[in-house]
Amino acid sequence: MQSDDFRRLALILPEAEEKSHFGKADFRVRDKIFAGFNDKGRAYVKLVPEQQEMLVAAEPLLISPIPGGWGKKGWTLVDHIKGDEALLKSILLMAWKNVAPKSLQS
Repeated sequence: MQSDDFRRLALILPEAEEKSHFGKADFRVRDKIFAGFNDKGRAYVKLVPEQQEMLVAAEPLLISPIPGGWGKKGWTLVDHIKGDEALLKSILLMAWKNVAPKSLQS
């Protein structure tokens, strides 16, 4: 999937909007970042460490923790070019739920 496909999937989530973080596109819900693109054009998402561990184990060629402290907090790189729509949709929804207010999730 291309970056535009990842963007489309992120923006269909309730109240999701595209903004910019350090000059790179990111996706937010009520101003909290749940996904974006890094300076190398790779996608990233905000997971909790347990979700990250599960997804890395299931898809080690597509998903990896961001190196360093950010990765230990759940920030995760996703190879959106090689990932299929179902996987990316699931990961984006998971990341969105991690930051969205509970009132939006019902």
